[in-house]
Amino acid sequence: MTPAALSGLDLLATAVVLLDAGFAVRYMNPAAENLFEMSSKNVAGQSLDDLFTDTAVLAAAIGHARATSASYTEHDVELSVNGRARLHLSCTVTPVELAAGDAGGGELLVEFRHIGQQLKIAREERMLDQSQATREFIRNLAHEIKNPLGGIRGAAQLLDRELERPSLHEYTQVIMKEADRLQLLMDRLLIPHRLPQPGELNPHEVLERVRSLIHAEFPQGVAVRRDYDVSLPRISGDKEQLIQAVLNIARNAAQAIAGGGGGGGEILLRTRVMRQVTLARRRYRHAVRLEITDNGPGIPAELQERVFHPLVSGREGGSGLGQTLAQTFINQHHGVVAFESVPGKTTFTILLPVEEKDEGGSTRTEGKTEKLP
Repeated sequence: MTPAALSGLDLLATAVVLLDAGFAVRYMNPAAENLFEMSSKNVAGQSLDDLFTDTAVLAAAIGHARATSASYTEHDVELSVNGRARLHLSCTVTPVELAAGDAGGGELLVEFRHIGQQLKIAREERMLDQSQATREFIRNLAHEIKNPLGGIRGAAQLLDRELERPSLHEYTQVIMKEADRLQLLMDRLLIPHRLPQPGELNPHEVLERVRSLIHAEFPQGVAVRRDYDVSLPRISGDKEQLIQAVLNIARNAAQAIAGGGGGGGEILLRTRVMRQVTLARRRYRHAVRLEITDNGPGIPAELQERVFHPLVSGREGGSGLGQTLAQTFINQHHGVVAFESVPGKTTFTILLPVEEKDEGGSTRTEGKTEKLP
């Protein structure tokens, strides 16, 4: 490819990499330099395996394009650059057709597009849809179970009064206690269906309340640190629901630390302001980011896809409702909650939109709908 043709690629917003016949980099345009955080001059002559890790999918796409002498698009490519976080990309590989008299041959043009944001939005939508379907199922199931429970307990009470042998009262007491336990569980399953009672609040009030509760419940073995952004704006929300949501996450973190048996357990509460954030397909100018990070053993890999499912718990004796309720309360505030977990570090991130004021001082709650490409 001629220098003039290469200079034309400099104007593209799409990241473009030119490979020679041996799959070594000949050129990167500025968009590719920004995407991969490397200079075209410094990487010239290096192979893809030298620059990236996990190149099997990319290599397969390149091989297919070369074998068919036609463009080939791979919609899901993950690449790690110099040990940094993985990039989620789509790529199109196109064999370069040389004009008569041009030198070279077998060159390939690879176009990369970052799809991380689109994947994040799609994942949030799936979680919201799943959460709504699960809540409706649980609500209906809980109502169906509560009705016969009342009859079972009432019958056990009547039977208890008629029994003459004291030794038989033990059995009716078991029935009544188990019915009460199930009744309490059903009530907890129905708690999220109370609509929020919004009011203006400072998110730090929520975190400070959670901090004091964790200190009271775990006076030894778990330290709670703070990293607050003092410029954090006020938000509109139900204070009690938000406290319960954050407390459920923080309590699970403290229990995981305490269950690990090691000392030096720590939870970090962190706040930041985010700008131009998309939450559930709506674009907001500002959002509040709350992070709850612990240095516990982490969430087992087999449970990570089901953390927010009801009745799923990695702790013996756990109800499996804490994270479900947290997700429900956050969703009712038009926010999202996600997590990342590896052994030694688990971070739950809550994003809550900040309502904007119009020129007249009225609250504007609608965000801008964002369409996926």
